[in-house]
Amino acid sequence: MNIFVSAFLGGIVGAALMDITETAAARMGVTSGVNVALVGRWFAGLTRGRLAHADIHASSPQPGERGLGWAFHFIVGGGGVALIYPAVLMSLDIEPLSHPWLGGLVFGLATSLLPWLVLLPAFGWGWFGRRGPQGANALLASPLSHIPYGLGVGAVMALGNRL
Repeated sequence: MNIFVSAFLGGIVGAALMDITETAAARMGVTSGVNVALVGRWFAGLTRGRLAHADIHASSPQPGERGLGWAFHFIVGGGGVALIYPAVLMSLDIEPLSHPWLGGLVFGLATSLLPWLVLLPAFGWGWFGRRGPQGANALLASPLSHIPYGLGVGAVMALGNRL
């Protein structure tokens, strides 16, 4: 299977693993404060040229934001971001599948930078979500949920290599 196809599919699997982990972490009191409706609201704003909000909670809810958030989460955030992994490894002339679990773990941790430096500031919550909702801990929640994401990408890429 093409490495980019398996990475994209791995990103979708990884996004599902991320959701399972976030649900379990939230039950233990660890959350970033992000929910799928807010992601949809942010993405709807992007389609109209609005990158950032002063506070996304104060922005008007958008029709279909929940569905839009799920679509963005799986297709762009899951599959699309996973395409970065084989592209970077190939550009560095590193065999992408030499260590799929370790590579997936490192990639997952690296993707924690996306919410910390892009999504949370765009929500109006500052770098690393430091001005996020009361009780949120994005500094811990992001890597906690992105590790299984990266492992999902690595595992599906390894499986795709065998097909």
